[in-house]
Amino acid sequence: MWLILQHDTPEDFVIATGEMHTVREFATLAFKEVGIELRWEGEGVDEKGIDVATGKVLVEVDPKYFRPAEVEQLLGNPTKAKNTFWAGTQDKPAFEDLVKIMATHDMKFVRKLYLRSQEPIKHFFFYSRKL
Repeated sequence: MWLILQHDTPEDFVIATGEMHTVREFATLAFKEVGIELRWEGEGVDEKGIDVATGKVLVEVDPKYFRPAEVEQLLGNPTKAKNTFWAGTQDKPAFEDLVKIMATHDMKFVRKLYLRSQEPIKHFFFYSRKL
């Protein structure tokens, strides 16, 4: 992103992996990263991701998040950005590694929120004084 902002002339660039993955695949890997195995049941809007250990539904489809003109497949082409900014550099991380990075980051954030919630509440005592 920083390189794009430093570019001499304004242009449009697509930042993408050039790979296609499903939400199911992403969710499966992300939950696995935090020690939860998902079992998938149903199809389409009735599909659910269920925690194998507890039987709890952890992933559900909510049609309110569908786009008005939903497309079946989305695949970004990063060729222009790669040729402009990253030509000759090392390969990108694998999808599984990206999911791991994202899950690890989110769990650090969740841990921080949890620790904050465990802090003692500071009580402020107000008193009235007769004049």
